[in-house]
Amino acid sequence: MDAVRTALQPITHNLPAPIRDLGVSIIGGKCYKSLLLDIDVEDTECLKYAISKGLGIGIVGASAIVKVPQIVKLVKSKSASGVSFLAYLLETSSYLISLAYNVRNGFPFSTYGETAMVLAQNVLITVLVLHYSGKASMAGLFVAALAASAVTLFNEQTLGMKELGWLQVGAGGMSVASKIPQIAAIWSQGGTGQLSAFTVFNYLLGSLTRIFTTIQEVDDKVILYSFVAGFALNLVLALQMVYYWNAPSAKAQGKRKEALPPNSALAPSYAEVAATSTARPRSKGPTTRRRG
Repeated sequence: MDAVRTALQPITHNLPAPIRDLGVSIIGGKCYKSLLLDIDVEDTECLKYAISKGLGIGIVGASAIVKVPQIVKLVKSKSASGVSFLAYLLETSSYLISLAYNVRNGFPFSTYGETAMVLAQNVLITVLVLHYSGKASMAGLFVAALAASAVTLFNEQTLGMKELGWLQVGAGGMSVASKIPQIAAIWSQGGTGQLSAFTVFNYLLGSLTRIFTTIQEVDDKVILYSFVAGFALNLVLALQMVYYWNAPSAKAQGKRKEALPPNSALAPSYAEVAATSTARPRSKGPTTRRRG
């Protein structure tokens, strides 16, 4: 280890100022000195903190595109099959409350940044679900209600921190409950429809990672327990995705029913066709025989 330290220290001690300042801003001066200047990998506290920061930043970055595949699937198929409006309504509401709670508490952005990213994508998905379900008029009402709620939640004069804390407890419950309608929709339809596998599995990994980053950086049991419960239900969704992987969509099943195969019980048999043709009287056609 001493040889590695001796080889790396000339590099870490001469990093450009912008990189050094960025490192200090992310992991703090104490951990920057311990991990980069002294290269002390036995400093477990700083090591876990740095890993947590790295994972948090990675989640925030990935969250910018996590729901893009779901948006693309909805637009291409022009169908909301398999996607629960209630699930997205609950999740969007809980994310808005959580965003306000984290911002007003001054928690590090790396511990909640994906909430803002996913919230914006959720709004678009919810509008698309309403549009493709034939309820376009409700989409405008949904956006207006969301905007009014945001103004209330972020305004300290309108809503105190104590009341916001209680709302955050409810938001944790809503976030967990938002998975249940989606699980039920998949179960009742016997398939995942237009639900994106990329989104489901990213949610699973994200919620697991958030358990670790919350333990390391945020001393808030309410947020921690909501991530634990969310991970459990995300795991159920991921298992459903695997189980119904090759199940045909509802649209494909409908097309299959319309095109009956020749050996279907509803298709006429050869004997029935033959009996019909023999029972039908033959029409007399013109003859070529000469009459004498």
